[in-house]
Amino acid sequence: MTLKLYNTLTRSKEDFVPLDPKNVRMYVCGPTVYDYAHIGNARPVVVFDVLFRLLRHIYGEDHVTYVRNVTDIDDKINARAKERLGARDMAILDAVRELTEETGRIFSEDVAALGALAPTHTPRATAHVEQMIAMIGLLIERGHAYVADNHVLFDVSSKPDYGKLARRSLDDMIAGARVDVAPYKRGPMDFVLWKPSDSLTPGWESPWGRGRPGWHIECSAMSAAYLGETFDIHGGGIDLVFPHHENEIAQSEGAHHGHTLARYWMHNGFLNVEGEKMSKSLGNFVTIHELLKDWPGEVLRLNMLRSHYRQPIDWTVNGMRESWSILERWYQEMGNVGAGNVGPEFLEDLSDDLNTPQAITALHRARPNERAGALALLGFSRDAENIARKSNVDEGMIAQAIDARSAAREAKDFKEADRIRGELLGKGIVLKDGPSGTTWEVKR
Repeated sequence: MTLKLYNTLTRSKEDFVPLDPKNVRMYVCGPTVYDYAHIGNARPVVVFDVLFRLLRHIYGEDHVTYVRNVTDIDDKINARAKERLGARDMAILDAVRELTEETGRIFSEDVAALGALAPTHTPRATAHVEQMIAMIGLLIERGHAYVADNHVLFDVSSKPDYGKLARRSLDDMIAGARVDVAPYKRGPMDFVLWKPSDSLTPGWESPWGRGRPGWHIECSAMSAAYLGETFDIHGGGIDLVFPHHENEIAQSEGAHHGHTLARYWMHNGFLNVEGEKMSKSLGNFVTIHELLKDWPGEVLRLNMLRSHYRQPIDWTVNGMRESWSILERWYQEMGNVGAGNVGPEFLEDLSDDLNTPQAITALHRARPNERAGALALLGFSRDAENIARKSNVDEGMIAQAIDARSAAREAKDFKEADRIRGELLGKGIVLKDGPSGTTWEVKR
């Protein structure tokens, strides 16, 4: 059995051959902790958790190092911390720390509820500013960066192969990008490595004055600190290919004499909600924290894995209901089966670029003991009590919800009406509209 992974860099599926089978290394871009993470943020967590588990299965638990960073230096974080600061007598850096520790803790709890293992290391950017400053110094020394107007910028023209991950020429990138125009930039695509901080913004002392690092340099410094100059797999969402991952490559290779940053680049596809791009303005911005109030984490996990990780996923209430029913049936059929073994068909499907939909199809045919082993590998705890639906139904609550939905429909607020229907469905209550009004039933 050979593990095959699709490499964004080569646009092809390749046999995975680690640099060192006794130390397989993977880095995945983690959350920016200024607010609750939305369900789209959960997708790379679940996808690369499955890969982490599969690598441990193949190479051994002690032979895989998985790093997922925490971005706790960011202008969105600074803005949110200032909002929370109010009249409190607290330094801005302390306010930032308070915010990021709180949201980081909630993120960790939420993804744990999705069945995700803790990575080997979860470095925070604020703990690695020294390494970032050192890497920026190397880039200046080696002709890849320059100081201008209290900023340090990466000189894209110094890297002839810039754009190799995105497969775009420099002219195409300039034409298609929202370029940050600044008089101190030599080239329109040059990006910030270090920027100045005023007295109300978190900052650190550096050779270029008090300031803070740019986003891209954070990951380059942290991956090098824990995995070395070159490692096996770099993962993240497809939206990170350009500019974030492209800039990581430029920085890391520029600082490390051209040594390859990562040999395999993996990216998961976008997540839409009920057929639309997730957006606060559309009212379909859903956080992991909110969903976990109504749905078991294992249901959310299975619903994520029923789509191939590289394909877009349409996150629907009906899909979650189907996932819940599948898990319920599997757990009932397995009963008290022990740990079990992983069947060859399932393992072959999963090893084919994490083809979880095909692997799940194989699970439908698997014997109970093979299914038990496969579910463990996919990250399911078989918590039947958590999955089982509650038989006690609050009929008064349902009646109130139906009345509220009817009022919303009369007001032509169909988005609110759909939200109420979806909320009830999340509790296992199915509404049926008919000539005599709306009835309901418990879906089992």
